[in-house]
Amino acid sequence: MGILDGKVAVVTGASRGIGAEIARRFAAAGAAVAVAARTAEPGSHQLEGSLHETVDDIRAAGGTAVPIRADLSDAQERERLVAEAAAQLGAPDILVSNAAVTYFTPVMNFTRKRYDLMFEVQVAGPFHLAQLVVPGMRDKGAGWILNISSGAARHPALPPNQFAGRGGTVYGMCKAALERFSTGLAAELYHDNIAVNALSPSRVVPTPGTVFHHLTSYDSENAEPASVMAEAALQLCSADPKTRTGLVTYSQQLLTELGVAIPGPSAR
Repeated sequence: MGILDGKVAVVTGASRGIGAEIARRFAAAGAAVAVAARTAEPGSHQLEGSLHETVDDIRAAGGTAVPIRADLSDAQERERLVAEAAAQLGAPDILVSNAAVTYFTPVMNFTRKRYDLMFEVQVAGPFHLAQLVVPGMRDKGAGWILNISSGAARHPALPPNQFAGRGGTVYGMCKAALERFSTGLAAELYHDNIAVNALSPSRVVPTPGTVFHHLTSYDSENAEPASVMAEAALQLCSADPKTRTGLVTYSQQLLTELGVAIPGPSAR
């Protein structure tokens, strides 16, 4: 018996990286997972990873998953995602908002189009998806919403370090807004027995995206395997919603506090 047996999870941004690892971990724990992202087929994006590869991994391991291609910057696409997930698997018990579109550009060079797109995907998207799944969670009497954040939400130290000029201000703004949304929604939904948390990696996770942006490398000794985030996500999305909610936490810190072993890299 898996800890998520009988649960339906929607995981966005699950074609690669942290989202894909969370989808695989949740499926291994018994959840039926709706895997959502824009990249459906291998080779259709400049970065490695696709919906069908994540779903194939899950099914090969004996799990249940369906791929749903969706552009999380579009409100109608978000509505379709939740409707299709419910039609194929049942009303979601768990929502993991992980999808991101990120540009690392200094403020003075940032275009309004890119600014709006980042906030639409990383702030408005999780906000809207939560609105869409909460009614079903209320009907079931419980639910779990997890927003994937980043240490970039923290205020930078002054004088700045050598990384301050690489253009992470707007990314940090998005994640800071996402964290405040998470704690506010947790308070609003506390009496509905719906947990809402924000989770960040304790160190940079090597993914196709972070490697592309030169934030880390796959052979870095200081990097954190995506499996650590996946295990921390499982702990937040399987606990009593009344006792583990309203957290803005970090993967290794959380696992250490809970006495859960920090996993090594996944076999994939």
